[in-house]
Amino acid sequence: MYILGISAYYHDSAACILKDGKIIGAAQEERFTRKKHDQNFPINAIRYCLKEAEISASDLDFVAFYDKPFLKFERILETYLSYAPKGISSFLKAMPLWIKKKLWIKSLIQDEVGFNGKILFPEHHASHAASAFYASPFKDAAFLTMDGVGEWATTSYGIGIGNKLEVLADIKFPNSLGLLYSSFTYYTGFRVNSGEYKVMGLAPYGEAKYKDLIYDNLIDVKDDGSFKMDMSYFDYNVGLTMTNKKFNNLFGGPPREPESELTQKEMDLARSIQEVSEEIVLKIAKHVKNVTNQKYLCLAGGVALNCVANGKLLRSGIFDDIFIQPAAGDAGGALGCAYIVWYQHLGNERHADGKNDFMKGAYLGPEFSNDEIKEYLDKKGYSYQKLEDKDLPEHIADLIA
Repeated sequence: MYILGISAYYHDSAACILKDGKIIGAAQEERFTRKKHDQNFPINAIRYCLKEAEISASDLDFVAFYDKPFLKFERILETYLSYAPKGISSFLKAMPLWIKKKLWIKSLIQDEVGFNGKILFPEHHASHAASAFYASPFKDAAFLTMDGVGEWATTSYGIGIGNKLEVLADIKFPNSLGLLYSSFTYYTGFRVNSGEYKVMGLAPYGEAKYKDLIYDNLIDVKDDGSFKMDMSYFDYNVGLTMTNKKFNNLFGGPPREPESELTQKEMDLARSIQEVSEEIVLKIAKHVKNVTNQKYLCLAGGVALNCVANGKLLRSGIFDDIFIQPAAGDAGGALGCAYIVWYQHLGNERHADGKNDFMKGAYLGPEFSNDEIKEYLDKKGYSYQKLEDKDLPEHIADLIA
């Protein structure tokens, strides 16, 4: 049985294919188009998956899409209506793509892929949770998903037992740890949904001078890690930017101009939001442990790409061990929704051994033989040197030196 999973239209579009529940291939669209974080329908990644499985679209049994477009559209409409007439320019910019493409995923899959069978639409955070738990080595585990926003949920946790997933609680938009972090990504002059890792990398060079300011004004965090944000400082709910003038005034000026010189202020801001995020993650993790009493934790969602927070969570000893989906962002949703079809919809058994995960080292994309590489280089007329395996270490050491 073949199941194709697809994620698309927000960032990191991707496709994944399962054969009898096992991953045969998976890839992000950016690997083929060379457009970083490509959000377009992943037709190239889909073609790769079908080629890797040595099948055509007519051989597929199911196709899954990683979220529910109509539920997401409902959230967007309700949000714009609740703030109207504010946000009209953002509304007018967003609607054409929704009306033309994002609402018609089923028809798009039928037309682009050539598949006329069953198409399933799990919820966004369910896809994240499935990508983490079902790919993990654990027979039973708690899961925690944190990102910008799915349909409504921005954070959710629950428990996976055997082949079943159960969401126990969530936090809903506009309260979002991912969007709070992205607001500082924007304010420090980096690109949202792309430059968050730069903020994380900048943090060690600063001091957490703004941490109290963040807690006192932007976010109210409870002991169990649940939180509520003061939206008067943010513009991401209906605007074209992440933050507004009130946010600027709080932190002493406008956002840094992209590509301009970094100052100590940006480093201190990065350290501050990084520490706030780490503390919230640890509080949530403790609460999840208390509620589920599970030994292991599985993580997914864009916030789970924060490896510094993950490291502190692992060292905290709250859980005996953790598993992080390597493609924790939206790309991994393609795998998660395919897994949901296999385990939840079809009810297949899951055979985890407690030691080995199911990601095959995450080496799931295209591969090329030496002959293919040589043929390409010759065709392009590029200069190259072919080395035997025994010569590689010394040659690489010389280049590094």
